[in-house]
Amino acid sequence: MNIKLTTPAAVAAALAGLMATAPVLAADYVQAPGSVLVFATKYDGEVFTGTFPGFDTKLSFDPAKLDGSRLDVTIPLAGAKSGNSDRDSTLQGPDFFNVGKFAQAKYSATTFRSLGNNQYAADGTLELRGVSKPVTLTFTWTPGAQPVLSGKATVKRLDFGVGGGDWTDTKTIPNETAISTKVVLEAK
Repeated sequence: MNIKLTTPAAVAAALAGLMATAPVLAADYVQAPGSVLVFATKYDGEVFTGTFPGFDTKLSFDPAKLDGSRLDVTIPLAGAKSGNSDRDSTLQGPDFFNVGKFAQAKYSATTFRSLGNNQYAADGTLELRGVSKPVTLTFTWTPGAQPVLSGKATVKRLDFGVGGGDWTDTKTIPNETAISTKVVLEAK
């Protein structure tokens, strides 16, 4: 096929046509200061929360075109802090995170859905203690110079072997752990 572009208008029209068919690429972001990753559960009926300082997030995301979006989070488990040194050392031990053998957890998602009203779902996989299971993160997206992803998920700890031995009793510690995050992002 031979196409002759003889005028500047014809060249511009041809370029516009090519650009209209080109795939829209998601914007790439990395985590910026001010981000938090929090977990909450109960012990003997008392709610406690903790954080995972030092987690790292990489995101490719375009709310107008969710295909091609990707979320990758690396969570160093040895840094888990709950405000109680005895509990923190138990969390790092073999019955819970077993940080000597499994230093980090990873969450990856490549399937994103719009839930309407600026709400989205990332259907991904959490790898924790050598076990990989599906986990959905629901989140809001706040665009801007430093976009913010604010999300939540529920993780069933026993699916990953977290809280083994004497800790498997769900009356002492519920199976469901609430995870929430606020990730401040900057363009990569």
